Amino acid sequence: MKRLSSLIALASMALTLSGVAFAQAPAKPDIAAGQAKASTVCVACHAIDGSRGAPTFPILQGQHKEYLAKQLTEFKSGARKNAVMTGMAAPLTPEDVVNVAAFYASKKAPLGASQNKDLVAAGEKIYRGGIAKKQVAACAGCHSPNGAGLPVQYPRLAGQHAEYIKAQLTAFRQGDRTNSAQMTAIAANLSDKEIEALSDYIAGLR
Repeated sequence: MKRLSSLIALASMALTLSGVAFAQAPAKPDIAAGQAKASTVCVACHAIDGSRGAPTFPILQGQHKEYLAKQLTEFKSGARKNAVMTGMAAPLTPEDVVNVAAFYASKKAPLGASQNKDLVAAGEKIYRGGIAKKQVAACAGCHSPNGAGLPVQYPRLAGQHAEYIKAQLTAFRQGDRTNSAQMTAIAANLSDKEIEALSDYIAGLR
């Protein structure tokens, strides 16, 4: 009887905790609210719809909402460091984060293009096959062969600005960006030339 009472108590506690978690879970994303917020907070750097703004800023259009929400949350917490983005993300509520991420994710991802034909072959080789002797895993293993990525876990890369990809890989390698141990380990073994080739190849993926 004592064991049964304990089990009932545990079950009751689990239901209570799950109810709390459910109550605190974000509501269904409001894309219109996300658009309104993005048009006042994000537009200066990322364009009105997150499309092809300045190459130093990432294209957000068509990016997975889970990844965007994660990055915004980590800018807020300091897990990902960028003075501009920390300031922009700081006033966003959890609902704002979900809504803005959903807005950009709802857009069709733009097509990009490689710029340097001399780098494409080298970039493709690394992206699809990695560099075994340097313990660099194939990018396609996580980000998919066409760069579409995997919702929740890995961002879409296809069509992203080559300049932005290059900057992020370099930041991971130098320890300036630290919110992905996996990417830090991979980038640590890439040379400047390999990063440049990968970045240009990724920009043309579709």
